[in-house]
Amino acid sequence: MRRPLSIRARFLIVSLASVPLALVLAALFMISLFTSNLERRLDAELGGLVGTLAGAVGFGPDGALSPPAGLFDRRFVTPYGGLYWQIEDAAAGTQVRSESLWDFTLSVPPERDRDGSAHTYEIGGPDAARLTAQVRQVSVPSPTGPRALRIIVAADRAPLVEASRGFAWDIVPYIVGLAAFLIAASLLQLTYGLKPLSTLASALDRIRERRGEKLDRGLPQEFEPVEIAVNRLLDSQRQAIARARARAGDLAHGLKTPLTVLANDALVLRERGQGEIADEIEHLVKVMRTHTDRELVRARIVSSAELRQSDGDLAAIVGQVVRTLKRTAAGEAAEWIVDLPDRVVLPVDPHDLRELTGNIVENAVKWTRTRVAIRWVFASGTVMLVVEDDGPGVDPAKISTMTDRGTRHDERTPGTGLGLSIVREICDVYSLPLAIENRESGGLRVAVEFPSATA
Repeated sequence: MRRPLSIRARFLIVSLASVPLALVLAALFMISLFTSNLERRLDAELGGLVGTLAGAVGFGPDGALSPPAGLFDRRFVTPYGGLYWQIEDAAAGTQVRSESLWDFTLSVPPERDRDGSAHTYEIGGPDAARLTAQVRQVSVPSPTGPRALRIIVAADRAPLVEASRGFAWDIVPYIVGLAAFLIAASLLQLTYGLKPLSTLASALDRIRERRGEKLDRGLPQEFEPVEIAVNRLLDSQRQAIARARARAGDLAHGLKTPLTVLANDALVLRERGQGEIADEIEHLVKVMRTHTDRELVRARIVSSAELRQSDGDLAAIVGQVVRTLKRTAAGEAAEWIVDLPDRVVLPVDPHDLRELTGNIVENAVKWTRTRVAIRWVFASGTVMLVVEDDGPGVDPAKISTMTDRGTRHDERTPGTGLGLSIVREICDVYSLPLAIENRESGGLRVAVEFPSATA
């Protein structure tokens, strides 16, 4: 199943999509606002010019409309200069225009400008220009009485468009810089915001490595429900494991007494001459004891490396195993060569480490002739425990089956055939590489590699 995108990737995608979009919308809004302000300013300027023209318009002795005087803006006298005026006398059917219009006549809709208020239009102008025109109908005195005049003042829109475009280009670098800053700030905020997740992962690693039993209160308040739930889960898990181990142990111990009784019954039957039935019962007792012993051991082995109660000291545990086996008949007769450091802490439960090393060393003592050697190799955080004997070794074709449950390659030697199978089971739980091979000089070599060791 494909893993979903990480939270960081999702936030990054959202930021890359939303931040530029938001800034583009903001830029469009600012450009629109800037353009609106320019248009209002232009309207105000055109309105002032309409008032100026209304005050400066004149009439001749015959009542004919004459051009206003006193207008000092050079754009009014420069052909196609960008600023134009036009005054129309509807009663006389005449009009006067600014010199800037040259031979062009302004044309605006006449419908709404008869109420005396100013109206603004966008119209065509000379040289295919677009103009903003303000039209107002005013009444001025004349030699023949009040006259209604239509005053039009228009300005080229090109400067306004150029100003808006220039403003847009001017803010582009700032928008890009702001986008980069906001995206970087989002990533920084995300990194800082997700830091408690790293803290939580580290806390769980400490629990897995048995350097802690519960989550402490070093997480933000929002993680308190998670913290409580995980601690409850850990407590429940420990209790469940303890109960399961206790029940398995009780079951195995409960079977030992009936098995002992059956073994005694087999002896009684043999004394009565019923040897065939006695042999069958003894065989069944032997099989059941093998399974019982195995289950007793399995009940004490953790189900995974994360569930170990603590870490084991290799040197201390091997020392205990050696001292115990030296008291056996085979151990007293053997020469012991033990080369271990003062202290090596391994991420293996002490009980499991004792079962592991005990079965390996016990197997070496069982088959050795004169000598048992136990040594270690430590390099780059990895410990390899090597146990060697000088016994007869094993048929190379049978080495791969030595760790199978109940396998015994020599029925004449006492044992259950569970030792190395338990070793294999513990190695599988902790993912420990296990190597079994014959020595060139005779005997067997068993090596187990332990990662993440602390010397």
